[in-house]
Amino acid sequence: MAEQLDQRLAPNLAPDVVLTAVRQPGDETCSDVHIRNGAVVAISPSTETPGGSTGARVVDLDGRFIIPGLWDEHVHMTQWALASNRLDLSGADSAREAAAVVGAHLAGTGGVDAAAGTVQTLVGVGFRDAVWTDLPGLDLLDGVTRGLPTALISHDLHCVWLNSAAARRYGVQVDAGGLLREEPAFALTRELGTPPDTLVDAWVQKAAQAASARGVVGIVDFEMTWNRDPWLRRISGGFDALRVEAGVYPQDLDRAVAEGLRTGLEVAGGGGLLTVGPLKVLIDGSLNTRTAYCVDPYPNGGHGLLTVNEVELLALLIRARQAGFVPAVHAIGDAANRVALDAFEAAGIAGRVEHAQFVRNDDFARFGRLGVIASVQPAHALDDRDAAEANWPGRTDRSFPLRSLVAAGARLALGSDAPVAPLDPWTAMSAATARARQDGRGPWHAEQALTRQEALTASTRGRGRIRVGDPADLAVLDVDPLTASEAEFAAMPVAATLIAGRFTFGGV
Repeated sequence: MAEQLDQRLAPNLAPDVVLTAVRQPGDETCSDVHIRNGAVVAISPSTETPGGSTGARVVDLDGRFIIPGLWDEHVHMTQWALASNRLDLSGADSAREAAAVVGAHLAGTGGVDAAAGTVQTLVGVGFRDAVWTDLPGLDLLDGVTRGLPTALISHDLHCVWLNSAAARRYGVQVDAGGLLREEPAFALTRELGTPPDTLVDAWVQKAAQAASARGVVGIVDFEMTWNRDPWLRRISGGFDALRVEAGVYPQDLDRAVAEGLRTGLEVAGGGGLLTVGPLKVLIDGSLNTRTAYCVDPYPNGGHGLLTVNEVELLALLIRARQAGFVPAVHAIGDAANRVALDAFEAAGIAGRVEHAQFVRNDDFARFGRLGVIASVQPAHALDDRDAAEANWPGRTDRSFPLRSLVAAGARLALGSDAPVAPLDPWTAMSAATARARQDGRGPWHAEQALTRQEALTASTRGRGRIRVGDPADLAVLDVDPLTASEAEFAAMPVAATLIAGRFTFGGV
């Protein structure tokens, strides 16, 4: 009813663009979407002359389906761009197999940068040692690398496996496993991510264009650095494929406050695409490294790590409230989620929990009651199902608990945590709704699945359907996402993507 009223008020606003002959998911009849000044000003029944005499650009979408543009709510964009240009170890089923992949690669390249004439550090990504039956080892990696510096980054970014040459080059101490975990791993990962800005920016541009081709209009970028300036540089250089919310970390909070930044502020010089994101606080580790902070001990002992204690976290959240920042607290283990929710409640501030992979039954309802968004990455449930069963035995009914969170009143925001999973919301939504891949394995805890509409809503910032007054950030699809087959849904054919009525992909 409100939409119809808006349509009666809107005709005096001459549209810039009219997308004609489109359907929203579930609709049988076609509509025309009128866009003016970057917003949807009317949705009307399709007509033979949709633009009338207004001079608007008319784009005939021939009965395709249109949805609000998709957001990836948790990305490490530079790391994602770098990962696509590094050695992929995701297929390795053991430490020895990963070492063999490294050895074969080095046998073919020699590890020498032909342009620079220098020995470069080989960087690999994506290994998953939590499900290996053997262990990484310094001697094992040394044996295949012949003294060439080598650093392998785990799929969740919480661990780096080095050889002796890399440990010497970067001045770090490693144990017999050659491993760095948590903050030492993050620090080295940042150091490894320092190719020339022009090269990194070109890789980021390519990754953003690929995301746009999947219907993505925006990302929340949690790159572990002072992230505003790289994005200003990219936008000044012509980047315009995505909206970006650039997160801030505690070590930069004072600087951000001094420069007048706060969550949601549009950044001057950002072309209307760059805003300040949340304050990201990591309080535990990961499942892969068995450092996620848990109530019950792991089978091999220990409860994981609480990297920011309760007193420190509460102080940070109070500081965030005072400074106008929305906190985004990384919490994977059930004990860490409890600590995070306790701090949100004590600080009197809403915010986000990033991951919420393992939650106590008593804590589900607290997400909704406290207004805490569960920023979740559904593809991790399928990547980590074996690791979860091994490390949280008998309790995986409340791991990656999407349905339990929704049923308790929580708002979900879906993401990838790229490079941990691909920057592709259809991969995330398929994992959320099917709890399985097209790989022959059955669904994992199907009782925790979302509906397709719930997944779309959680991937479009709660919009779900296009309404008058919305920003014209849109994705055009070749099939109805509510009725597509599982295979079609996971590999959804995207015909076009628009930001503020401007085509960033397609333009049929």
